[in-house]
Amino acid sequence: MLVENKFGVLTRIAGLFSGRGFNIDTLNVAPTQDASASRMTIVTKGDDATLDQIVKQLNKLVDVIKVQDFREGEYIHRELVLMKVSVDAKSRSEIMQITDIFRAKIVDVQAKTVTIEVTGDESKVEKFIELMNPFGVLDLTRTGKVAMPRR
Repeated sequence: MLVENKFGVLTRIAGLFSGRGFNIDTLNVAPTQDASASRMTIVTKGDDATLDQIVKQLNKLVDVIKVQDFREGEYIHRELVLMKVSVDAKSRSEIMQITDIFRAKIVDVQAKTVTIEVTGDESKVEKFIELMNPFGVLDLTRTGKVAMPRR
């Protein structure tokens, strides 16, 4: 959704979800090219009636400029993950190989760890995490899904 870039907007939107018992699975907010607006991507689950209700309620909020429902239509979605993985002399090259295969990037190298940035859809990210787990994922942070319509 597109929202006014004002103090308290995120609180009001989160309050709408919690007040009605809806859960937010992921939430991403960032400014747009227009300094007065921010793009907010919220991922939530529910049946069609519940999701329709959420869209209607969001459209009623004063600070909401536009709500776009991505259940239908084509859209591009990605997630970014930063993860710190334990390495030793033996595992370093294998981790680098897997990172290359996934078109991920090693963004920091330390004596006993590497920090990797991976972007992609949920299945790519999940598979990469699964492959890194045996090496020892020491820390991980995810942006949550961001999305844009194709048209």
